[in-house]
Amino acid sequence: MHLKMISSHRIFNGRQIKYRHHSSVLNCDMTFSLYLPESSSNHSKTALIWWLSGLTCTDDNFSQKGAFQKYASEKNLAFVIPDTSPRGATADSEDWDLGQGAGFYLNATQDPWKENFQMYDYLTKELPELIYPLIPNFSGKESIMGHSMGGHGSLIVGLKNPERFSAISAFAPILNPTQVPWGKKAFTAYLGQDPSKWNEWDATSLIQAPSAYRPPIMITQGTADEFYKTQLKENTFLTAAQKTNAEVIYQKEKGYDHSYFTIATFIEKHIAFHYQQLSQ
Repeated sequence: MHLKMISSHRIFNGRQIKYRHHSSVLNCDMTFSLYLPESSSNHSKTALIWWLSGLTCTDDNFSQKGAFQKYASEKNLAFVIPDTSPRGATADSEDWDLGQGAGFYLNATQDPWKENFQMYDYLTKELPELIYPLIPNFSGKESIMGHSMGGHGSLIVGLKNPERFSAISAFAPILNPTQVPWGKKAFTAYLGQDPSKWNEWDATSLIQAPSAYRPPIMITQGTADEFYKTQLKENTFLTAAQKTNAEVIYQKEKGYDHSYFTIATFIEKHIAFHYQQLSQ
């Protein structure tokens, strides 16, 4: 698959690079961003962290506002930042929380979305084949993290692929999308009216599924998050995790909201969590 480099910037002794390519899975052109630490060009083995962004975002939001590059450079970690939905000549909605910018990291089964909205297969099958060869001295170790809708994405992708990801973390994730307005709206559109078909894309359901191993999970939630009470409730997820003895660190941070200011404040802690798991 042909890759076109759109931009490359030196930052904290590494490179923040943006690429464009045509996705056969999504049937449209896509962009993604990749941070490579300087030490990835020598003989040090470099692990990879996937970042999944939230509603309305592109790959630029985290690369420009996430404040992660300094810590990634220090730990010799590469970061890949996919877009949040198919782009181009695809189905869309006038609503900001559905359609382009709101792919929910699942495989749609309903018209008109199923033609392009196959984000899960894009992330787990197509994009890795592009990313791995771009990382010099790639260690083969990966973990995944995200924010809001991307926090939901990191949890479902990580829990569905526990053998692949060493750790999962999330900022203000949608933990139980089948039970909150954002999730119900998106799942009805993408997956149909039958709620029983939604559970395979819900972290609360997935963490209860029989499994020999689940990656350790870290979650940060601000108490001043404007979406917390209606979209981001944690109790059902944490109860389910406790019943299955899943390793979950859930941290509420007083006064922090849903913005990238919160992410920038606590990203170092999340990277340290991932580094510890990736180093084992």
